[in-house]
Amino acid sequence: MTYEEALQKINSRLRFGIKPGLERIEALCKKLGDPQKKPRFVHVAGTNGKGTTCTLIASVLTAAGYRTGLYTSPYVLDFRERFRIDGEMIPEAELIEEVKRVSPIADELEAKGETITEFEFITALAFDWFAQRDCDFVVLEVGLGGRFDATNVIDTPEAAAIASISLDHTAILGDTYAKIAFEKAGIIKKGGDVVLYPVQDPSVFETIESACNERGAHLHIPDEKNMQVNGTALTG
Repeated sequence: MTYEEALQKINSRLRFGIKPGLERIEALCKKLGDPQKKPRFVHVAGTNGKGTTCTLIASVLTAAGYRTGLYTSPYVLDFRERFRIDGEMIPEAELIEEVKRVSPIADELEAKGETITEFEFITALAFDWFAQRDCDFVVLEVGLGGRFDATNVIDTPEAAAIASISLDHTAILGDTYAKIAFEKAGIIKKGGDVVLYPVQDPSVFETIESACNERGAHLHIPDEKNMQVNGTALTG
């Protein structure tokens, strides 16, 4: 299999579109040996800024000496941008090997009536690669929403971060801030730590606080007035 053929294998799944639900990704990961249970995760949802948030967190973890995976979407120039370890994209040869490993399992599930989408396929591929490469942490960007996003197959992460929430994908996630925040809050797990971006619609705070209370999670909301970068206050 060439690199181009591997990409064709992945891109052929675009026709399956978006199918909310975790049953397919759970089945796919189980067949792979549940690689999502090996690293520790920082899970990031939100509408605006989640990609930047992921990149910054990954950089901090790498600088602290941890072997750190980063899974983001979409890519800008090279498909391999979506999978990085300590800032380095997945090598073409390793992507080919992962496609070879995941494809037969996806085909087997499809033969049983479980159609694997592109995002589910590459999410499982990412989990497997990060596990194979012994990552200490993986910073994981939610693809869409949170509750039924394929990345939400993980157990309680080390931290869940929710960036700025606005009205996005309203046909799928809902037409109010509260409804969209409910979907994003799906990444909040029992007993976990949650960091919420401090500038939000009031209904977002209410929804996230309610989810944290229900699941015994610990909510952290930064005080931007006391935040500094290199000794310089962020606000006047």
